[in-house]
Amino acid sequence: MKNQALRATLTTYGRKTGAEHTVQLRAVSHNGMIYFSRRNSESDWLKNALANPKVRVGFDDKMYGGTASLVSDKSLAKKISELKYPGEQRAQEVRVVLQVMLE
Repeated sequence: MKNQALRATLTTYGRKTGAEHTVQLRAVSHNGMIYFSRRNSESDWLKNALANPKVRVGFDDKMYGGTASLVSDKSLAKKISELKYPGEQRAQEVRVVLQVMLE
């Protein structure tokens, strides 16, 4: 898997209902992991993934199970923003980054 930005779906399970929720997001493939990021921690998909880390990720016409966790390494979070937004001003913004280790 190359280090690149890609369009992916992220399926999480509701932190209150357990219901399945799928969103399409811009993601980053980097060092064998898939990363999703936000400007803040207020999105439902992020809250759901943190409450129930078993998620599914879809890209390149395939679905993968995985385990999500929050990235605490600031230099890694910055690298993910640079890969996600190459050449854009928002590549320099501080973002909340979720990593998914695929099964």
